[in-house]
Amino acid sequence: MAYSPNPYLNSPITPTRPRMFSSTLAQVMWTLVPLVSFSLLAAVPFVVAAVKGVIKPWPAVVYVVVEVGIFVFSTAVSGNDPKNWTGLLLVLLMLAATTHTALLDNEKFRIGK
Repeated sequence: MAYSPNPYLNSPITPTRPRMFSSTLAQVMWTLVPLVSFSLLAAVPFVVAAVKGVIKPWPAVVYVVVEVGIFVFSTAVSGNDPKNWTGLLLVLLMLAATTHTALLDNEKFRIGK
């Protein structure tokens, strides 16, 4: 009878996905970027994560397009309009970007990875 080695011992090790944050402090600092910048830099953590290979490029592109769209909309609408949605859109972008930045290294959150 021939010896058959364990296929799990001889299989190549799959590379792990790169990490966005090297420590908890780094995670807190990156998570605060969209919040502290009042969503002016909301897309920056996602562009950095896409360059590092943490996420696929399409979530970063979506954040850049949404951020630019909100800023174009906010400059196009009049500042005296009582029905101005600019503030709400900026707050929603800030909250979404902060939440999603905190989830970049979460293994259970698989969208865009």
